[in-house]
Amino acid sequence: MAGSTLPATGSAAAAAAADPQRLTVDLSASEGPVMRGANGALYGLSDDGVPSDAALAPLKITSISQKPEGGAQHPNGDALTVSKSFFRNGGGEINVMMQDIYAKWPYEDLGIDDYLPKVDKIVKEVSADPNGDRFVYIPFNEPDQIWYKLDVADQAQYEINRDRFFRDWKTVYQRIRAIDPHARIAGPNEAAYHTRLITDFLAFAQRENVLPQIMTWHELGSGSLRDFQGHYDNYRSIERQLGIKPLKINIDEYANRRDLSVPGQLVQWVSMFERNKVFANQAYWDAAGNMDGNVVRSNIPNGGWWLFRWYAGLTGNTVKVTPPQANTVDTLQGLASLDTSRRQAQVILGGSAGDTDVVVRKVPRSLFGRTVTATVAEAAWSGYEGQHAAPRVLTRTKVRIADDGTVTVPLRGLHKMSAYRVVLTPGGTGTPTRPSVPWTASYEAEDAAITDGKVYTQGTVSNANGYAASGTKDVGSLNQPGSKVDFTVSVPKDGTYDLAILYGNQSGTPATQKLSVDGGEPVTVTYPSTENWTYRAKKDLTVRLSAGTHRLTLAKGATEVTLDRIDLTARTAEPAASYEATLADVSGKPSYDYSSSAGVGTGALVLRSGDKAVFDVYAPRDGYYRVVPRASAPVTLALHGQSVAAVPDRPLRLYLVAGNNRITATAKHTAVRALDVTGAGSTTGTLTYEGATATLAGGAKLVDSAYASAGSYIGWLGNSADSTAEFTVNAPTPGRYVLVVHYAHNDRRDNGHAYNTDIMSRTADITVGDGAPRTVTFKNTWGWDDYWTVGVPVDLKKGANKVTFGNAGAWAPNIDRIEVGRVVG
Repeated sequence: MAGSTLPATGSAAAAAAADPQRLTVDLSASEGPVMRGANGALYGLSDDGVPSDAALAPLKITSISQKPEGGAQHPNGDALTVSKSFFRNGGGEINVMMQDIYAKWPYEDLGIDDYLPKVDKIVKEVSADPNGDRFVYIPFNEPDQIWYKLDVADQAQYEINRDRFFRDWKTVYQRIRAIDPHARIAGPNEAAYHTRLITDFLAFAQRENVLPQIMTWHELGSGSLRDFQGHYDNYRSIERQLGIKPLKINIDEYANRRDLSVPGQLVQWVSMFERNKVFANQAYWDAAGNMDGNVVRSNIPNGGWWLFRWYAGLTGNTVKVTPPQANTVDTLQGLASLDTSRRQAQVILGGSAGDTDVVVRKVPRSLFGRTVTATVAEAAWSGYEGQHAAPRVLTRTKVRIADDGTVTVPLRGLHKMSAYRVVLTPGGTGTPTRPSVPWTASYEAEDAAITDGKVYTQGTVSNANGYAASGTKDVGSLNQPGSKVDFTVSVPKDGTYDLAILYGNQSGTPATQKLSVDGGEPVTVTYPSTENWTYRAKKDLTVRLSAGTHRLTLAKGATEVTLDRIDLTARTAEPAASYEATLADVSGKPSYDYSSSAGVGTGALVLRSGDKAVFDVYAPRDGYYRVVPRASAPVTLALHGQSVAAVPDRPLRLYLVAGNNRITATAKHTAVRALDVTGAGSTTGTLTYEGATATLAGGAKLVDSAYASAGSYIGWLGNSADSTAEFTVNAPTPGRYVLVVHYAHNDRRDNGHAYNTDIMSRTADITVGDGAPRTVTFKNTWGWDDYWTVGVPVDLKKGANKVTFGNAGAWAPNIDRIEVGRVVG
């Protein structure tokens, strides 16, 4: 059992800690504007709508890498197709992985004469796009290993291979420029950094006038966190020696499987790349469309998403951060920013367990005054497919700036897989509200009593492409009739506890276990499918426990489940979160008022006409929540395409979809401190229509299923203009509603990649009344019997509304049921 000790501020906590690590931030040492270059992903998008707009926009992605339109390497992720959602959500540029036009991996080597017509087609299509200037061509992928074998040790053979590559590079480069004279071209795009090749390549490319506009290579080694700085420094020295002006760098594949989704691992990579002001895209080891392990389903944040959301929230300039150890694998690292116009400093750190002092030096009194409010929050690891609520604020403390300009924020009991954010804002008058932090404890499955199961070791430094697991171990092979895991837990008092189970379910159908407390009557726990048994997800439920020690047993039910860890957290009230206005995304020219640190402690955002603040609000499930603006005057909130007037401190009942919801606040003139959101997703007032109530035509039919909510779903829908499902929705009032579709499908195409799961999305055309059909994308649900939801805003008239689903050209997803809720309940 590992108890959670909360980070704390104050001299008593500092004195109690034994030799804490020290992460030092120098606010006077600017490294230049925040670039956010390290937030990209290879195949981060799979389709228009996967990830959802609400999951994509907050991340402010600077670059992604995708395949050419129609490329045979994967069934989706086409650059032009996903560019629509990428650009409308503020995306920067798209790298076109041109060799992904080929089907095989490694790419079939059919010679340059076979490749050139493909190059022509790609460039013509991209350059004709209205956003053609926002694409980057990457002609070759990992030529050190594929086609050219540039990593051979034998020098003579290397030179033969090198010269062939250089001839082809020049040919393809000139071919691209002949079609698109202003094309940006990137390369050489090695699988690993090679000084020998880079030196030769730059000299050749400079001499032949085929120098790339962007330098790319991959950092995929288990030692990259140690080695990258040397690679970067060596590359820049070669540029200087050759008289080449510094090129933009994109490390367009980085990180191992064990790093992806893990905030404490990812912050080490991000801080390294941001410090050097290079762009970087996470590697594509598994499935497309989830930002490489950071978006659950289509719209739900996990811990990694929140880390990148924090990264996107940095403004101003980054400043120098000195970690306990530089250029070392699996250590405490961080990045920090200072925004003088907003009078905010932020520090994001993680990667190490234990105690840490964050020492912020040269805090300017001209910006902050004599005191600061230090706000500390945690983004924990929730698995690749595990939902993560808004990061919990652990402490809000007003701290006096020392005479030497230093502020020290002690953090105690950090978790290695978590990331932490420290925000400093001017203290002003008043006292911040102390956050309510519930008791919590974690228990590793490998430390429990195991019957008919086996402990496995997962992602480690020596097995970096193994999947992440809490404590690097989990318990699998729980496939015998008597298989079970007994956890001995201890809770401080009688009450209801949230139980979170980190698990894997590779069965392809919902799996079950029997949960019992102290040998009592068992209840069934149902686990949705996951990509595989090590692709971790999280199951949330509640248990009632009396104070003291208990035995929680998870025993085999239907099919097999792998167990990683359980977390117990005291439930003291309804789920609630307070979203600070001064940390929201803004447009216009709002001002920041720190005269009082009451409430959330970070002051107030002053909105006037033309200003906007966008809050990213998490909902654990589809349903109604109480939303309260903490403001000095009325504001207008916009959600799902509807605006509603909001009175300060008076709750609105708003419909939120599962996952992230972007709520925009505007006002004539008001000071907003926070947006408070409370609730667990009430369905009171929503309308539900089972599949059996729909009128089916053209081959669509009801299919019996034990996993569907009413025992059947609508299958065989689409693939013909005649195949439709029509629901009649009776709306009590006219207005804007959210249509929530409960669906499942498991379309796949195996392209023969040992490490990519080529799942496919389906689409449905949804028509309301006589309106135009709207195409909605439905991501693969990992199994035909696993039902997920997608929320679609629709306008309904009072009374009967026909809502029709179809797809004339392909199969639509199977539909279990629909729900309809008015946006303002």
